[in-house]
Amino acid sequence: QVQLVHSGGGLVQAGDSLRLSCAASGRAFSSYSMGWFRQAPGKDREFVAAISWGGGDSTYYADSVKGRFTISRDNAKNTVYLQMDSLKPEDTAIYYCAYRPVITTVSYSGGYRYWGQGTQVTVSS
Repeated sequence: QVQLVHSGGGLVQAGDSLRLSCAASGRAFSSYSMGWFRQAPGKDREFVAAISWGGGDSTYYADSVKGRFTISRDNAKNTVYLQMDSLKPEDTAIYYCAYRPVITTVSYSGGYRYWGQGTQVTVSS
């Protein structure tokens, strides 16, 4: 089992920045990828960004956040970050991190085995 613990999130104004963190613990895989998804009220969960561990640094972003959000990792801490800049009201959602014990990054939620509890991000206009 892999446990994912979120930190960060909160209420900000449009144009502000926010950083989310997600620390992984438990079973160790030599190669894996982690991603961020979000779910707004009444909408389906959607992909935000993903990054792979092992064998190079590969990142993948949804078009809606490309150029505003940056995913990164800290290998020593087994932690993934989502730096969110130029936030918009439409970014308001619960954000979830997810873990996939495969090095390739994917954008569909079914490709991830473990999920964090989620953290609320609210962007006011």
